[in-house]
Amino acid sequence: MKFRVIWWKCKVYWHLYRYIVAIMAYKTKYKPEFVSKYVGNADNIVCRSNWERKFCKYLDQNENIIRWCSEELKIPYLSTIDKQLHQYYPDFLFEAVKDGIIETYVVEIKPKKQTVKPTPKKNKRAHLNECITYETNTCKWKAAEIYCKERGWVFKILTEDNLFRA
Repeated sequence: MKFRVIWWKCKVYWHLYRYIVAIMAYKTKYKPEFVSKYVGNADNIVCRSNWERKFCKYLDQNENIIRWCSEELKIPYLSTIDKQLHQYYPDFLFEAVKDGIIETYVVEIKPKKQTVKPTPKKNKRAHLNECITYETNTCKWKAAEIYCKERGWVFKILTEDNLFRA
């Protein structure tokens, strides 16, 4: 009997631990070397993944990048999930010199898993959450594409497949 109670407590704590780890995002602050290139508050650059942190470093140290910012741009979008108007803050906005021409880019960094339509799983709740995430992301990205096209900017979604290409 005592063993069952201990086993049950361990099982509950394990699930609680997994839940907390899943919802706790990796979060650090990035301090740019070239503060003059950063548009916005350079003391408050939040990186929510190692990929975002590496991209911050790339933008900061690349001589072709004129200026950049992180989560400073606000794009309104209509969610198909709740039919409400929301705000989307893309990960990065930057200006780069390419072939002597200045181009503006809006970049979102996501795991590839969140950029493709989810496949059905045995765990229906997990599948539903993945579907909601995918649908929300799709709404944001459609709004971002329209927003960028109206301004002559380029919108890109970077995943692990193209983020670290040489």
